[in-house]
This record gives sequence, structure tokens and C-alpha cells, in this order.
Amino acid sequence: MLLRVILSPEDIRRVTLEDVPSSVDDLCAKLRNTLGLRGNFILQFEDSDFGNQLCNLTDIKELPAERATLKVLFTSSEVVSDSTLDIVSFDSPSSSQSTEWPDPFVVPAFSHDVEYQLRAANDAYAQDKTVMVISKGVKSEILDRLADIISKITAYPNKDHYESVAKALVAKHPCLKEPGSGRGWYCWVFSLRFKMGNYRQRMMAAGCPEVLVNKRKRGEENHKPVKKSKKGEIHYLPEPPEGQTTGKSEKDRNTMALEVQKKDSDLQLLGELMIATFSQRRKEIIGDEPLISAVMERWPALFGQRQLCAEFSRIVTKDLLKSLLEGLDAMVPSLLEAYKAAVASGRRSAMSGVLQCLQKEDTNQNRRTAALLGLPIFFAEDSSNVIRMCDAHGETLDVILKGMQVGLLIGHEGPLLDSFPLEVFNVAVVVEEKIILHDLRDVPTGFAMLMGAIYCLNLEYPRNMKYSFEFLQKVIMTIKPDQCSARIHGLRNKLLRYHL
Repeated sequence: MLLRVILSPEDIRRVTLEDVPSSVDDLCAKLRNTLGLRGNFILQFEDSDFGNQLCNLTDIKELPAERATLKVLFTSSEVVSDSTLDIVSFDSPSSSQSTEWPDPFVVPAFSHDVEYQLRAANDAYAQDKTVMVISKGVKSEILDRLADIISKITAYPNKDHYESVAKALVAKHPCLKEPGSGRGWYCWVFSLRFKMGNYRQRMMAAGCPEVLVNKRKRGEENHKPVKKSKKGEIHYLPEPPEGQTTGKSEKDRNTMALEVQKKDSDLQLLGELMIATFSQRRKEIIGDEPLISAVMERWPALFGQRQLCAEFSRIVTKDLLKSLLEGLDAMVPSLLEAYKAAVASGRRSAMSGVLQCLQKEDTNQNRRTAALLGLPIFFAEDSSNVIRMCDAHGETLDVILKGMQVGLLIGHEGPLLDSFPLEVFNVAVVVEEKIILHDLRDVPTGFAMLMGAIYCLNLEYPRNMKYSFEFLQKVIMTIKPDQCSARIHGLRNKLLRYHL
């Protein structure tokens, strides 16, 4: 199938597909890989029944059999909203940003001469299982093309990514299987790893932010951790929008700093400026790793519930509050059943205090709170430096915040007689012994904002509660859910049995 694909008035591509896609989704996946498209989009086609006017493509049968003209329309990502205001998330035009890994990986078309050689070799393999003797030029062409496609998805693919590419390659071109190899694709994994290492050097020389941030300075230690997307970030370190120079970003930042000091700030203006300066902010936070006090001084607009939700959506393309609260509500019954079973078995007797709070006042909000605060107890984790209760008339803040690097402060009035206060008057997010966000209405909202702060400030999960936060990310919020640790995978399966 021959396609004329309109990306923009200035960018119209000619694409040849070897076979007709089975569905519209299949066609979108092929175009996404062939053209390196990112973000959400729909396809329109020229409909001959209406004088070649554009119509949305909903069924692959609507396309002409041999050749067609398509237009790609990019759509906004999910809408982030707080209680009263909606904010459209950031949609970066970056050519090197991370995106969802395609499953299955679609092997792109190679140059015409390489495709011709592969076609002939595939025919020979089909007849007598003869594998292709790959010349250096052909192998280089294949690896270069694959590395180009991979880099448009992520500059730092993991083991599973490499294996999915190698499997897809030999599945499409069986003549490329390795003789004497049980799997038939294992050496392709090593070749891809080596090629991607070289490709990252080229991307670094070209100034790609995602790899430039890991450039070692002279005399720097070699074992410094690589800065890359680790918690499912889609826009981890995006390129700036077209025309947004460093000087303009700094000017916009100064405008925001003045605007946020006003009694009635222009929320729309702040939102637009936060989108424009997103790339610069991520570059500073990830590249320079400043103290939280420096970030609060330079980007004060970030430290409010509205902009924290919007920033999270720009990074992960998910609604912060919605993903946590809806995911939590779906898991609360199963979690509470697991807690009761743990108490009954005598393995987690400390959990009984959390469950007793529900016997006094079994509301939906308290059930959410019990499910969240019960996680570290269930995983036998020490939450003392992450989650702290604070009596409004008790110790001073300096004493309470001491030792809290990342966590939640839950405020209540009067002595705390239960495992958690049934009436909360204030919840605050704490980073580096500083309150960065307060006046949150309840504990579940506090957990959502804490997750938002971790993503927006590129923080690591507290080591003492790593399983609890992994559960929140991968099971509750379903961010990178397919890469759970064995412990989280086991709990998720147990909860599914309770649900059934």
C-alpha cells in the first residue's frame, strides 16, 4: 500500500507499506514507528464519495486498496483537573522524548536494496531453511534504522525492549535467524545494545537533552547513575517548544515569579508560562539537582495544587488525582481483606489498630486512608520518617520535620488515640525538611500530591517505603504496571483473587 501522509502543510511524507494493515490501530502503529510519531493522534483520509474531502478514518476498509492520502491530526493528552479548573496537559514536539513502548514492536522498512535482498533471502529460507549470509553493509543498515526508531521512543531501552526488537526482526525476516542458536535472535540483542551506545554519542553531539544531561565532565567518576526515565515518565527531559530559547524561558520565569506574588494571579497566564518553560524547568531540576529551597525560589508557581497536577500530567500524561483516587477505590475492598487476613494470621498485629479505626467510623474517606496508611505496615516497612502525625498544639514544626526528606505531615487537634486521626484539619507535603504544599483536605489527596511532587522534582522513592510507593505507582495509578517487583506482583495477584 502506498500512502501520502500529511503531517503538516510543510511536512508531507511518502510511505510504502508491504502489507495492508488489519485495522486502524495497526495502521497507526505502523505509521508511529515508520515516521517516529509521538503523542495521541487520529487519521483522516480523502473520501472520494465526498469529492476527496477529509473524513475521520474509523474502519480500515474505508481506505482505497492500493494508494491513499492520509492526514495525521495530533490530539491533546488527557485533561488534568482539580476541583474547579481544567488545564490541558503539555504536548511536546520533542524528537527524543520517551513514549510508550509499542507492543508488539513494528519493524520498519529498510532501504530499497536491503528490502530486496531480505525478500530474496526470506524466500530461500522458506524453501530449505537457509539463513542469510549478512554483509557488513546490510547489517549496518538494519541496525542504524532500528536504532533510529528506538531512539525516537527512548534513548535508554531496557533488556525487554532490546529483546522485543530482536524477536520482531527475526519474526518478520526469518532469514536473519542465527544458525545454531536456540532462540535465533540473541546476538541481535548484543548488536542493538552496541549500536544504541554509538547512537547516543551521536545524539549527544547533536545536543539532545535526554542524553546530554548524562555527559560526563572531565575528572568525573564513571559510575555516576544514568539520568533517565525510571518511573514511567513520558516527557522526562523534553526539548523546548519551537522558538522558546533559553533567554525567553528566563524572561517567562521572571514574569511568573512576579505574577504569583499578586493577590489575584492570572491563572491562565501562569498555566501558559508553565507550559512554555517546562523544558527549561526539567533541565534544571534533572541536570543541576538543586536543593528544594532553590527550586521554590526559582519556580514558586510550581508549588500549588493546580500547577503540581498540571506538571505531573505533562510528565506522565495522566490525571494525578483521578488516577490515584479511582485506582485506590478499586483496590480498597481487596486491600482491607488482605489486611484482615494478615491480622488473623498473626503476621501483622500492628494492622489491627488501622482496622479498628474503621469500626469507629466506617466512611469512604476513612477506608481510603486506612488502605493507604496500612501499606507500610503490610510490607513491614518503617514509615516513621515518611508519614508523621502532628498535633496542632504539640511540638514545633522544626522538631516534627527533622529527618523528613520526602513525606507527609498529617495535622490533627488533640491527642491521637487511634492509629490515624478520624478528623484531619491539614495535610502537608514535605521535601528536605521543608513544607512545600499544605492545606490539603485529606490524606488520599495528600498522597496524590506527594506522588506528584516526587515526579515533578525528580525525587527517588523513600528507601524505607519503596514497596509502598511502588504499589502506588504500578498497581494503584497503573504507571508502568508491567514492570513490578516480585513482591508487588505477588500482592497484586492476591488482591485479584480477593476481588474475584
